[in-house]
Amino acid sequence: MTKAAVLYEANTPLAVKELTQDSPKAGEVRVRMDAAGVCASDIHVMHGTAVLPLPVVLGHEGAGTVEEVGAGVTRVKPGDRCIMSFVSNCGHCRSCRSGNPNLCDTNALTGALQYDGTARLHDGDADVYQMAKVGLFAETIVAPQQACQVIPDEVPMGVAALIGCSVTTGVGAVINNPASRAGMTVAVFGSGGVGLNVIQGARIAGASRIIAVDIFDHKLEFSYKFGATDVVNSRESDPVEAIRELTRGGVDMAFDAFGAAETTQNSVNALRKSGTAVIVGLAPVGDTADLDLIDLVRNQKTVVGSYYGSASPHETFDVLVDAYLKGKIDVDSLITRRYPLEQINEGFDALHAGEDGRGIIDFSL
Repeated sequence: MTKAAVLYEANTPLAVKELTQDSPKAGEVRVRMDAAGVCASDIHVMHGTAVLPLPVVLGHEGAGTVEEVGAGVTRVKPGDRCIMSFVSNCGHCRSCRSGNPNLCDTNALTGALQYDGTARLHDGDADVYQMAKVGLFAETIVAPQQACQVIPDEVPMGVAALIGCSVTTGVGAVINNPASRAGMTVAVFGSGGVGLNVIQGARIAGASRIIAVDIFDHKLEFSYKFGATDVVNSRESDPVEAIRELTRGGVDMAFDAFGAAETTQNSVNALRKSGTAVIVGLAPVGDTADLDLIDLVRNQKTVVGSYYGSASPHETFDVLVDAYLKGKIDVDSLITRRYPLEQINEGFDALHAGEDGRGIIDFSL
């Protein structure tokens, strides 16, 4: 048995209850969760703007300690402290073989079930799905061994949890993008958990100007801590005009860290000639952006998506753990709220209200 937060129906609170949990099968591990981040991608499922089969245990950003391993597991052993990846790449599909394990085809096809097409969690006779094969809002999880990346003892579990999604997604979108260069000017739309890490990524990449855009003054003020040089409140002024004025024509790179038609359009419109817009945030299912095609061609702009840091998440984990241990990135300050599992809905209420930084589920509470 394990205690988990289960979503039974969209637009209802998560229910914390005991579930039956199977033992790990071949290639799988059981992990005792230590920390899990409260992320907007979970809210999309809770609000029905992203679709997963129900009932499901959400949670895709976290870290834990290996308790048990199934047959044939060689990647980890009991006692290993691990960041959990929400893409358990198979290593054999076309995406994995072509250097894009973050886009693993087999992982996507099998979705919220394990690789053999079955569930490891059960509520009575009913199967319970696990978001991204992990479903980290549970005291223990059973997941593929590929989800685990071992980390040094010096890395706090709360820090490791955020590296599992928001830090890798945000920083990776900058440092793994070939358009990034020292001295560039950057605009970041959205100063949530991912946006703050895009700002950090731009700072360590040597950007000369980093403009944070949001609708909350307190979030904009908070963004200075992570490297923003300028801020724009898009409720009070046109963000594209403000960015063009600050940069005398537009930025070299713009990042949509929120995920909506308006923020994507603004990201593209805020570019100077030959600039690159990187779409990082996930928009609601069915959303489309209205882009000026003449502007894209005549001003030679590039629009690119970035999923999970644009590269192997495991390789990026290692880069970011090293950067954290050397003091090059600040992850501790991102954590502003801690909740026991039983208060998980309070954590999502705070996220939805636009509070600063990131809340985490701390399983020691």
